[in-house]
Amino acid sequence: MTDNSRRYPDSSIRVFDPRFKPLILASASVECLYQGTRWSEGPVWFGDGRYLLWSDIPNDRILRWDETTGAVSTFRQSSNNANGHTRDRQGRLVSCEHLTRRVTRTEYDGSITVLADRYQGKRFNSPNDVVVKSDGSIWFTDPTFGIDSFYEGERQESELAACVYRVDGRSGEVTVVADDVLGPNGLAFSADETLLYVVESRGEPRKIRVFDVDIDGKGNGATLSNNRVLIDAGPGTPDGFRVDVHGNLWCGWGMGSDELDGVRIFTAQGEPLGHITLPERCANVCFGGRHRNRLFMAASHGLYSLYVNTQGVRGG
Repeated sequence: MTDNSRRYPDSSIRVFDPRFKPLILASASVECLYQGTRWSEGPVWFGDGRYLLWSDIPNDRILRWDETTGAVSTFRQSSNNANGHTRDRQGRLVSCEHLTRRVTRTEYDGSITVLADRYQGKRFNSPNDVVVKSDGSIWFTDPTFGIDSFYEGERQESELAACVYRVDGRSGEVTVVADDVLGPNGLAFSADETLLYVVESRGEPRKIRVFDVDIDGKGNGATLSNNRVLIDAGPGTPDGFRVDVHGNLWCGWGMGSDELDGVRIFTAQGEPLGHITLPERCANVCFGGRHRNRLFMAASHGLYSLYVNTQGVRGG
């Protein structure tokens, strides 16, 4: 919990641009919901059950935070060093697994379906983050972080370049949609799904890139074009992020600096609006709560939340 989080307004919420003020609440402050992870990632909200799941990658587990009681329990262990999560359009959990180098779906009965584990016969590196488009297609990034050491998976040889992939929601066909991002990491669609944002985590400095989502002859947004830089992070280290209904990007940020650690918010044009300071780096976020107006932040060793005056896009 930040030092001033019991005071209103919370001084850990920093305004860079007046346009940020309508997005925050004067009587809401940062709350620490849990401490005790080694590396928190991949929060995903289950409104129908009023709980949040998130990954503790090095501890090989998925944790569950209950909104009604505040209790934290283990949802799954082993998680195969799961990282990013989302839900598909039927409400099922979709997960990226480092150890098994695959993307899976958890069915209603708890069984696991493998959605993708290879491309052209070669194993993925370590699927990292994932989003589901309204047409049911699954888009994920595949950097090498999970096979670079024995900390977030197991050290193994890379068989494929680090790319962004799409799994067709009907046929299950896997295609490469971007092979020109250095270390693709977090990703999210714009509210209208005409843009795809991708964190370039091996660029120096890190960048958030944006692509146009192109419509193919069948009316599907299935390919990308016009790769360009939206945000130059400078000393910041963006990781995962989500988009609100106004098109703003809420990005996990920081790395070893009080000024950088937390969540940084940008307009759809890449203009910085504000920052939510946390006592540790934030890796990824999601919106949840009854009205999707509660920002959940998976930071290095803990889980935080903040009520905001906007809503996350559906499916984000």
